[in-house]
Amino acid sequence: MTIEQPPSPIVITQGDAAGIGPEIIVKAFRDAPQQTQGCFVVGDLATLRRAARVVAADGIALPIAVISHAQEALQCPPRCIALLPIASSALATGAVPVPFGQVNAQAGQVAGDCIVWAANAALRGEVAALVTAPLNKAALALAGAPFDSFPGHTELLQSLAAAHAGLSVDQCPVRMMLANDELRVVLVSIHVALREALAAVTFDNVLQTLLITHHSLQAVLGRAPRIGVAGVNPHAGEGGLFGREELDVIVPAVAAARLQGLQVSDPQPPDTVFMRARARAGQPGEFDVVLAMYHDQGLIPVKYMGVEKGVNVTLGLPLVRTSPDHGTAFDIAGTGRADASSLIEAIVMARQLSAGRHKPPVNTPR
Repeated sequence: MTIEQPPSPIVITQGDAAGIGPEIIVKAFRDAPQQTQGCFVVGDLATLRRAARVVAADGIALPIAVISHAQEALQCPPRCIALLPIASSALATGAVPVPFGQVNAQAGQVAGDCIVWAANAALRGEVAALVTAPLNKAALALAGAPFDSFPGHTELLQSLAAAHAGLSVDQCPVRMMLANDELRVVLVSIHVALREALAAVTFDNVLQTLLITHHSLQAVLGRAPRIGVAGVNPHAGEGGLFGREELDVIVPAVAAARLQGLQVSDPQPPDTVFMRARARAGQPGEFDVVLAMYHDQGLIPVKYMGVEKGVNVTLGLPLVRTSPDHGTAFDIAGTGRADASSLIEAIVMARQLSAGRHKPPVNTPR
């Protein structure tokens, strides 16, 4: 497997120190030396050392090289974890790491500081991509201002990107894509109640999601992506018999997108469109990506293929951000049982996305 090296290093945020983030980072450097070559961690030295001991168990812990500049990561040998400590973190002074498996304001503060540093480095062009280890939303809120204003990674990153560009948050719309090697899905709405998700199926939201999806994947594929659109009702409404959202909202948004040159399908039955888009045995699916109307509609088919394969990608940001498709797993933190597969996939996808941004467009199909 040939791993294309980006022109700049990739930064991995530590995530919540009480969760499995530090452990899976250590495992990724141990088990995937080629994929993690040129990557570095932004976080806390004591926390990462503890994670290295947990992963090593009775063996020898991986070495940690403390760096002061991102570019130094490119000189680190395989299976050596490059760490850029967060100076503003209370943990960076060498204090004892926070306890495993407990919501902790200090851990939330450090996790938030890591995100801010890494995002600003990406916005300045100092790193090729940003990979975020899981954080705990409750711990982030306990950390206080400014982090208690953001429910998670996506909203914080959106705010930082908007501020960097001198825009309002509304002027920097983002969308969530969950992807693996067989299927890509982009969501119109994310973490809202089902009633609110249905209300969010508006002309503007659907069209905006289509445009963000098109521009983001075009940079990766080097051509216009083939977007399959899931209907919101059974059988995509069956011509209005089971609901009119398709006729009154989705079809007009699709028509407007086509006028702008997008390759978009009519609303398709949600129970079959994901299977039609699935790529298997080297054969591409009918669509490059599926636009899902709400959270569970889109994420169930991807996660059914295996959470360890899924990668969360934030589309619409002026930087590459990926993340493993799981949380902090407080219940197994510190046991050494955490699976690093999804983080490794997130690193690989971050490389692909950052490399795709620098490739000239081509006209060959996927």
